[in-house]
Amino acid sequence: MSVVRIKNETEAAGAVSGSGMDRVIERRTLPKPVKYALGGAVALAVIGGLYAVAPDGQSQTVPAERITISTVTDGRFEDTLPVRARVTPLVSVYLDAIEGGRVEKVLVEDGATVEKGQLLAVLSNAELQLSVLARQTEVTQQLNSMRALELQLSQTRFQNDRALLESELALRKAQRQYDREAPLAAKGFVAGKTFKDTSDELDFQKDRHGVVARTRRTDEQLQTKQLAQLREAAASLESSLALARSSLDALNLRAPVSGTLSAFSIQVGQSMARGERLGQIDSAGRNKLAAPVDEFHLPRIRPGQAAAVEWRGKTYTLTVAKIYPTVVNGTFEIDLQFRGDEPPQLQRGQTLQPRLTLGDPSRARLIPNGAFYNDTGGSWVFVVTPDGDKAVKRPVRLGRRNSDFVEVLDGLDPGEKVITSPYTGFADKDRLDLET
Repeated sequence: MSVVRIKNETEAAGAVSGSGMDRVIERRTLPKPVKYALGGAVALAVIGGLYAVAPDGQSQTVPAERITISTVTDGRFEDTLPVRARVTPLVSVYLDAIEGGRVEKVLVEDGATVEKGQLLAVLSNAELQLSVLARQTEVTQQLNSMRALELQLSQTRFQNDRALLESELALRKAQRQYDREAPLAAKGFVAGKTFKDTSDELDFQKDRHGVVARTRRTDEQLQTKQLAQLREAAASLESSLALARSSLDALNLRAPVSGTLSAFSIQVGQSMARGERLGQIDSAGRNKLAAPVDEFHLPRIRPGQAAAVEWRGKTYTLTVAKIYPTVVNGTFEIDLQFRGDEPPQLQRGQTLQPRLTLGDPSRARLIPNGAFYNDTGGSWVFVVTPDGDKAVKRPVRLGRRNSDFVEVLDGLDPGEKVITSPYTGFADKDRLDLET
């Protein structure tokens, strides 16, 4: 089989007219080193711009509406401290069960006004009663034995006194006999043997009297000491017996002072343990104010300082009676007592707001008191720049405080503006950018 090849029209016509004038145009580009250089320059410019507008680590942008800005002024500083105090009884005496037992009677109710010595309740304790009875019997026996011994010592003393008297009488008789016979014996009217016996009798009676006298003195000394010891022991036993009897009397619960009975909620049949708290008695019509105070003021508060409180349109004066220097949760407590009359109808636990006077009023440079003080301790503040766009940290020295103002000792001038709201969130910054 043969193959026949057919030519297309293009090939038959030959080359297209004008094709010889066409040429390829090459695209021109920058060299790669130039491209790299331009890219680096652009990147540096972007980074520099971002760095210029980005805040540094020591500054922070804060919306102006979130802060409080106050002006430094010159004015009169009232050195007073308002405190929030609660009414408490001037004297509170607690009632505890000295001896445990079962409640047999309750004679008064909670809230009643009682007098000193008034019977409040009666307890019973059979074991204690038997113990006291046994102790009483034992003490009575010991006291009887001591009294018998004391009686025996007294009898011995009487016997010694009698022996001394008898020896003195015998000595006097012997002396008289000797005095009668001596001149007669010298003249020979009395036999020598008889006179010798009389002389020996006199010497014997003298020696006997000396022995009896010494015996009496020795016994007297011993008996005096022994009697003193017996009486001391007897007094101790009597005291022990009185104590045992008082433990029985303690089952009769009495009011130790006059006042208002509170927290007294025992019931008949209830068993009370020894030492258990039964209630308390508050001084009727006499109250004091207990007030917590910020620890910052501890060095400036002293007993005797004056205070005042408003109650129903009338001012009552008080004085600092006691300071409790133990600081708990940043505060310590003081007791304020009324001078003279106290407000009528005060209730225990009621809250009053006295104002404590710490010093005399004086002229001072002032800034409004604010929460910033708790964050800085008064050592520095944020001062707003004159244009109002920034606030810069500045060290200052602040002094006294009251509820309204803080005294400026150094670091601020009148007319300057400071941030007095809390510094929470930016206390570690040196500059604030204020965003309006």
